[in-house]
Amino acid sequence: MSARTPTLLAPRRHGGDVVSITKRDGVVRALIFDFDGLILDTEVPIYEAWRDVYADHGHKLTIEKWSICVGSGENVLDPCTDLSNLTGSAVDCRALRARTREMVDQILASSRPMPGVVELIEAARARGVLLAIASSSPAAWVKGHVARLGIEDRFDCIRTSDDVERTKPAPDLFLAALACLGVDPSESLVLEDSPNGIRAAAAAGIPCIAVPNRITGGLDLSGASRILNSLTEFETDWLDNSGVPRQC
Repeated sequence: MSARTPTLLAPRRHGGDVVSITKRDGVVRALIFDFDGLILDTEVPIYEAWRDVYADHGHKLTIEKWSICVGSGENVLDPCTDLSNLTGSAVDCRALRARTREMVDQILASSRPMPGVVELIEAARARGVLLAIASSSPAAWVKGHVARLGIEDRFDCIRTSDDVERTKPAPDLFLAALACLGVDPSESLVLEDSPNGIRAAAAAGIPCIAVPNRITGGLDLSGASRILNSLTEFETDWLDNSGVPRQC
């Protein structure tokens, strides 16, 4: 991968000027995490890898174009198909995917969870909160990284694109996680980083907090009940009956 610095979307202002968290009765029985860009910073390396591939073919992959598939998967933007359309000729998709996967794997081999992730997981487990991952990525990708990070046994349920017909922004992944955990939407809270994920949570009727990353920081996350700069800002009191977002 080249050393070029990516032109990432300028972050929107997050913090106290967003929609405030409102109170509701009851406690949070389940936390449902997105994976890519929320638990692990995979989205920047993946974007950079495909950006370099596009450049090698004489085309530019902008962050604005790439961002439409964040949180949803290549069913929204297949880079191989897009490159074939741009170049007017077929590309060796298998070779390109192998190349980008190798580039990404090299970066992620020593990566650690995003700030605040481990601390929130432990705080939630200490309160008896059930934990799940709902990701539009394949199971091998998600479970492989979660195992490498040493947090696989912290989650009661993991649902991926292998488990549903439709990924985000459809609600299927979150509904599958709810069914797995045996909880209702009103008893749960979603943590997401992308508009597609926020829309999926809303469609499933689950309250949602957005935690954008360097890719999604400039996107419209206004559908979330609250936007945090990182999970280090998550107040563990929100897991009690002292104030949980109503809905996305």
